[in-house]
Amino acid sequence: MPQFMNIAGKTLGFDKDGFLVNLDDWSEEVALELARQQEIELTQSHWVILEIIRDFHKRRGLSPVMRILVKLVEKECGPEKGNSLYLLSLFPDKPAQVASRIAGLPRPSTCL
Repeated sequence: MPQFMNIAGKTLGFDKDGFLVNLDDWSEEVALELARQQEIELTQSHWVILEIIRDFHKRRGLSPVMRILVKLVEKECGPEKGNSLYLLSLFPDKPAQVASRIAGLPRPSTCL
């Protein structure tokens, strides 16, 4: 059963784990609020990662798991950023899951 939250003047549905039910409801305003709830202030570095995973989802229909996310970031941003430590610095605890939630995407399939 979805939970609801008002963000940017719209009532949005979320699943029990806090992921958007309707991907079309996502916007930058929604991302800012979801990040704020995770105590993350989005910087340009965060937006680059969000764009990478949203593009991956658009092409594949899936949210990337951590291993794939690292490879995507390495390919797009270079080896200095394509690693777990860099992603953890931006999206603490579970980078693939946290970034997917903020990006308005479903939970990565192997995240428990």
